[in-house]
Amino acid sequence: MSILSQKSFHKLLPVVALWTIMGCSSSKPTPAVTDTATVEPAPAVPAPPPYGPAEIKRQVLASEALKNRFVGFALYDPELKQMVVEHNADKYFVPASNTKLFTFYASLKMLGDSIPALKYVVRGDSLIFWGTGDPTFTHMDLKNTLAYDFLKNRKEKLYYLEAPFESTPFGQNWGWDDYNYYYQPERSVFPIHGNIVKFVKKTGGSSYSVTPKRFKALVKTDTTRNASKDPFVRAWRSNDLQYFPKHAAASYSVEVPFIPSADMTVKLLADTLKRSVTLLKKRALPQDGQIFYGLPADTVIKRMLQVSDNLFAEQLMALCSGTLSDTLSVERAIKHVTKTYLADLPDAPVWVDGSGLSSQNMFTPRSIIALLQKLQQERPEERLLPLLATGGQPGTFRAIYQAPVPYVFGKSGTLSHVHNQSGYIKTKSGKLLLFSFMNNNYSTSSAEIRNEMVRIMTEVHERY
Repeated sequence: MSILSQKSFHKLLPVVALWTIMGCSSSKPTPAVTDTATVEPAPAVPAPPPYGPAEIKRQVLASEALKNRFVGFALYDPELKQMVVEHNADKYFVPASNTKLFTFYASLKMLGDSIPALKYVVRGDSLIFWGTGDPTFTHMDLKNTLAYDFLKNRKEKLYYLEAPFESTPFGQNWGWDDYNYYYQPERSVFPIHGNIVKFVKKTGGSSYSVTPKRFKALVKTDTTRNASKDPFVRAWRSNDLQYFPKHAAASYSVEVPFIPSADMTVKLLADTLKRSVTLLKKRALPQDGQIFYGLPADTVIKRMLQVSDNLFAEQLMALCSGTLSDTLSVERAIKHVTKTYLADLPDAPVWVDGSGLSSQNMFTPRSIIALLQKLQQERPEERLLPLLATGGQPGTFRAIYQAPVPYVFGKSGTLSHVHNQSGYIKTKSGKLLLFSFMNNNYSTSSAEIRNEMVRIMTEVHERY
């Protein structure tokens, strides 16, 4: 080998070696190091249950268990003519002010387009008049001067007769210790000013005003305190009143019921009309009395339903009884309506008053659904729904179901450990459903129960 060849050979040795190494490496690749542990796939997220009757009932049951209460629920589709969901729908519940739906129906069946404001006869130079139970005479919140103007402008001398009234001032099983509060005025044959005394003080004012003024002389100031912390307290069975300035705010509007009587009615009438009114005692009602009509019935019914006015509810039933007899009786009207118009309800109602203040009222959710159907038969939707409490609108539903277009129309009802809602709900799919959601025997706050109902019913609106 030449010197040149030897040099070339030595130069080629590293290249040959590299080729050899590369060739070996490519022919036998080094195995990759792997983790021998098994990799589990991520668990699949379960799909939410389809929204429908089963899911609605599941939510109702879960809510009942969560808040530990007795729940009755009924959701009805009038297009399908069948229940969508039922839970304890055949069980009796204390309805509270859901009772007013029954009073509403009674009024539609027994009263005409206008409320009978009073009855009267003319005898020579005398006008003799008596009450029908109309609660709107000089009412402070519902302006009505029809009967007032009629009596004010008559040329005859005015004589008042007290119509017979079989009902007691308080209904069966009402809370006697609520006598001092605005929501429980006494029932009577001729309510005036809503049978309440109103005390008003404006910010910066030095004293309060009293309406009717007659009661101002009966108020005595007491500089001590009282257990209820009420600024005004009426005596149990008299119209004597105490004012407790230590419980009074800088401004207030307080209403306290007064005890009505024939003598008090005449005095208040004379004060209001600014003319003499004489009480006729122990005389039978004339049989040829004429009716003077007052406000449209819908106006009175609407206030009863939307602000849950208890006096209006009781007096509407008294007005209904006046179509049966000159003797007014809430109980007689209830008996008549139950026998004549409600005999076909799924479950016989236990109905004792017009307002629902009594805890002895008992209705089942499915009977309330049947009543809601009867109301639809009496009125078309455009005349029925506006009378009811409406979501987001002034009334008892003003703080719930708020929406640009209202979708819940009904009646709430609240007593101690009782909170219910019944009525009509419009869904986004275009359905109008009937519902009754009743809650009894809970120990939590009514606000929590209300929130549960609103949550479930709002989802019905959104998704059903």
